[in-house]
Amino acid sequence: MKLRILEILKDKKKTKYWLYIRLGLSYQNFNKLVNNQTNAIKFENLKALCDILECTPNDLFEEYYK
Repeated sequence: MKLRILEILKDKKKTKYWLYIRLGLSYQNFNKLVNNQTNAIKFENLKALCDILECTPNDLFEEYYK
């Protein structure tokens, strides 16, 4: 699975900085999350992403194959 955060931001014409300010994570954790360099996501962060981006968890995730 991978997160589609950058694609959703692009569709909504929003920047990573816009999301970073609203999400309230450290920059290091935020950057890992946005660039799919994490193995887990807390439910509270998942809910915050959905609320901020006005989407569902299904919208956030995409299955991919290596």
